[in-house]
Amino acid sequence: MTGKVALRKEAAARRSALAHPALAARLASHAEALRCVPGAVVSGYAAFRDEADPALLLLALAARGHPLALPAITVKGEALRFHRWQPDDALALHAFGVEEPHPTAEIVIPDILLVPLLAFDASGHRLGYGGGYYDRTLEALRARKPITAIGIAYAGQEIAALPHEAHDQRLDGVLTEKGLRWFSNPA
Repeated sequence: MTGKVALRKEAAARRSALAHPALAARLASHAEALRCVPGAVVSGYAAFRDEADPALLLLALAARGHPLALPAITVKGEALRFHRWQPDDALALHAFGVEEPHPTAEIVIPDILLVPLLAFDASGHRLGYGGGYYDRTLEALRARKPITAIGIAYAGQEIAALPHEAHDQRLDGVLTEKGLRWFSNPA
């Protein structure tokens, strides 16, 4: 088993052990800490398996007037596409088992991405599922405009150091049940 494959398996088991439904409310209580400028489009995600769930955080951000979006996988191996989404909008089930916005929903370019992960380190590196979707997406978006990427996690998902490569995109911050920690100056 290669290093990242073994690390993903370990990190998934750790996240599963940490999973707790009360986290969603704790995340939402830190909505103001994101320092979103008025009108900033925030992209979240529909939690999959035992991912830290940003649903209540998205509701809190919507209540503050922020337009919301969710990602969609359009073509395997390409960047994600973002569709405008509101909390009462129905979601469609993608072939990978992930819930996504309806494909006819308006396409938007987010300003802030809330990013799921398996693990993160103190330098802002994240360990995802290995498909590279968020790395490709962040690289493409950051080439167009300033983007803030915030990992959503349980505090216990932090590990000392993650292996990383040149194409890996760093997070600007991470939000856990303990609050928001910035790795760089927010955009």
